[in-house]
Formats: sequence, structure tokens, C-alpha cells
Amino acid sequence: MVIYRVASAPGKVLMTGGYLILERPNAGIVLSTNARFYAIVKPIHEDVKPESWAWAWTDVKLTSPQLSRESTYKLSMKHLTLQCVSSSESRNPFVENAIQYAVAAGRATLDKNKKDALDKLLLQGLDITILGCNDFYSYRNQIEAHGLPLTPDALAALPPFTSITFNAEESNGGNCKPEVAKTGLGSSAAMTTAVVAALLHYLGVVNLSALSEDPHQQNSMDLDVVHMIAQSAHCIAQGKVGSGFDVSSAVYGSQRYVRFSPKVLSAAQVAVQGMPLEEVIGNILNGEWDHKRTKFSLPPLMTLLLGEPGTGGSSTPSMVGAVKKWQKADPEKSQETWRKLAEANSELEKQLDMLSKLAKEHWDAYKCVIDSCSRLKPEKWMEGVTEPIKEAVVKALLQARDAMLGIRNHMRQMGEAAGIPIEPKSQTQLLDATMNMEGVLLAGVPGAGGFDAIFAVTLGDSSSNVTNAWSSHNVLGLLVREDPQGVSLESGDPRSWEITSGVSSVHIK
Repeated sequence: MVIYRVASAPGKVLMTGGYLILERPNAGIVLSTNARFYAIVKPIHEDVKPESWAWAWTDVKLTSPQLSRESTYKLSMKHLTLQCVSSSESRNPFVENAIQYAVAAGRATLDKNKKDALDKLLLQGLDITILGCNDFYSYRNQIEAHGLPLTPDALAALPPFTSITFNAEESNGGNCKPEVAKTGLGSSAAMTTAVVAALLHYLGVVNLSALSEDPHQQNSMDLDVVHMIAQSAHCIAQGKVGSGFDVSSAVYGSQRYVRFSPKVLSAAQVAVQGMPLEEVIGNILNGEWDHKRTKFSLPPLMTLLLGEPGTGGSSTPSMVGAVKKWQKADPEKSQETWRKLAEANSELEKQLDMLSKLAKEHWDAYKCVIDSCSRLKPEKWMEGVTEPIKEAVVKALLQARDAMLGIRNHMRQMGEAAGIPIEPKSQTQLLDATMNMEGVLLAGVPGAGGFDAIFAVTLGDSSSNVTNAWSSHNVLGLLVREDPQGVSLESGDPRSWEITSGVSSVHIK
């Protein structure tokens, strides 16, 4: 019987901390979602022939059914490097680095007996399939082409793991296929993390089985190994050491995050210049990872919504570059803006924590207020509220709104000063209209901002009203919701699951 392993990792929404999160000690709130990437790992050959032990290379096959892509490689058993033998399309550096780093982690950490078992598994070859939930990709063009309304129902009607069409509009006339249109959920981080987790578990480097029993177990050393290897592979594939919030949330789930010092990955950058990979990974696993994460999720009876305006994407690296240039050109003004933005971020976090506390300690009063506010515009939330606990709940809701308005204001100022559209005018109008609707607590642009997406946090049952209103403004409400779980070990191939909810991003807990 062929043994195979399936792991998944979630996409993310950076609710606060855009730009600031790049520098310690600034924090950001990142929410993991029900949109997940899956990696399926199994052997290519059923057994290992005796003469195979003398082989210097083994086989690796990588398949991405949604992109109709398949690549085959030879993996050096000595140097753990991958050599591409054939590829139907462009290479995937994220998965290639994930494979090399995960195998090197096995060599760096396992004892002699387990290393023999590792080599046997490697000599059977690695057959890796990657699948991303529909939520990671934009299907807006297909929906419009079929004359369907821009609603979540139209998205829900798509089969799970639908084939992805390429953005023909971006074609430059050459033979190369243009970029895939995405929704900004951090697909590369989720994909890298899923592949690393599946491989490390398959190769016996970590044991993620406990996650099946307790999905919210975030403090295992095995998860820490997944995190360190995924961060390293992702950074090398990107060609830079980013803040790492997207990989951290893919591993551990929703959290308050403060980045690690970039120097911890200097060994990985040296590796590119020739240090043996096994040694590099040993250094990384024993390095001083000083990131900070605190468990966080939205308070009860609140729903995260994401909308796709369809006004074209934004390039995060170029926007970050523009902000850094402005910081150098005007250090005094930029520091002042960052200080105010950090204060507003902190205030929002404080009010959301307060709401979670009130829900825990005074559930009935909390639920009553949320139900009432879900049907009212914000200016009417306090009307007729006399009980002190209910007043405290409404006060925290209104202060959270004020903090979000402050965040948006400072982000706009930063964009104007840096000459980039962090919150473009079209988004401002849409967000203002959204925040004035019944039952809407917050609305903003996630992460680095731009034209990619908008998010809202709604109260009670008001979310369908918001997505309907978005549809009338040509905004496609996505099926994405917050799910605080990080990496998960799955019970089987997700393509074989019976999807009963109409949402493709269901996973087994």
C-alpha cells in the first residue's frame, strides 16, 4: 500500500501593521483564513532496488493540476540540490526551495537509523502535488464572461480547485504565459508552508499527528521546525528577507506578530554562495529566532469579509520601496506618521481584546448588543443603551471604529507623501460607504494596500447585506472567512472529499 501524507496551510489577511511590520518592534494583527493550500506527498516507486543505494540522484515530480503544470527533477543525494529535467512551464522556486530545505532538515537533525529510513524514502522518489483553494485566485473574469452576477454564490458554484486561467490582458505578445490573477491571501507563503509541513512529516523529521487531535495546538516544537524551514525557503525563493508574517500565520494561525531579526537568515543567504545545505539548515534551526507571536482572533459573533474590486492589482515590493525612499528623504515627518499609525494600530488591538474579554465575562449582554448593532447604523448603536456592561460593549465597538478610521487616515497620508496609492480614492469611497452600513464595525485595505482587495469586519448576521451592497458597486464578495487554525495534517486527498457547503475551502479538523 502506498503511504502518502497531506498537509495544508492557510492564507492570511494583515488587518493592521501594513509597512510598520517590516521593522521591529512594530506589531501587526494577521488573521489566518479558511482558504488553504494543500500538499500531497507520496513515493514515485513502490520499493527501492538494492543497487539504488549507490545512486547519486533520486527522482522528484511536482504537479500543479490547477495550472496544468508538471515538472520533473533529479535530487542530488549528496548535495541535496535539485536539477530540473523537464518542466511544462516556468519553474516554482518556492516549492523547489521547500523540497531542498525540508530534506536538508532531515539530514541535519535525524540520528543514523532514522537517516537510513530517510534515504530509503528519498530513493523511492518524491511525488508532490500542490492544490490551492479557489479563494486564492481571481475568477472574476470567468464569472463576468458567463454573465453571472458578482456574488459569493457565483463563486460557490465553481468546482473545488478549479483550473486557473491566465491574465490574457497582461500578455506582452510573447509565448510566455502571463501572471495568474490572485486575491492577495499570501498564496506563496501558504504553498511553501504546506509543502514543508507535508515533507517534514512524511520524512519523519516532525510528527504533526497531534494537530489532528487538537487543531489549536500552537506551541509544539515540531511546528517551530516547520516555521523555521518554511521561513527560510520562502525568503530564499523571494530573494529577500521579508517580515515573515505570512509564513508565521500559515504555520500557527491568527496572531499578533512582531518580526524576527533578519540576521537569523544570513546563513541561508550564504548558502546560495556555496555552504553545504545541511550545515546551513543546522545553523538556521539553532539560530536565535526572536519573533514574537501572541494568539489572537476576532471577538465572537464577528465575521471577516473580503471583497475584490476588480480595479487591477498592486505590486507590494514597489510600494514598500516607495515608502522606504520617503522615509530616507523625510525622516522627521515619516517617523511622526509611523508613530501615530503604531498608536492607532495598538488602540484597535486593545479594543478588540476588550471586546473578547467582555464576551467571555458577560456573554448575554455582549450577544444582545452585537445582535442589536448588527441591524443599526453605527451612529445609532448607543441609543437606548443604559446597562453599564452593554454601554461598555458599545463604547469598545465605537472606539475600535475610531481607531480604524485613524489607521486609514495615517495610511492615506503615508501614501500621499510616498507618491503611491495605499488607499486610492476609489477604495476610500467604497470603504466609507461600507463603514456607514448597518452592522459594519470596520473596513480597510489589507496589508500594503492598493487596488487588490478590501476587508470588512461585520457584526452578527449582517455580512450578506454587505456582500449584496458590494455587488451593486461592482465588488465581488469572496468566500473567505477567518479561521484561526494554522498548519493542519489532513486525512486524505482534498479532491476526494465530499463538499457539502458549496465552499471549496473546507478542511478536516
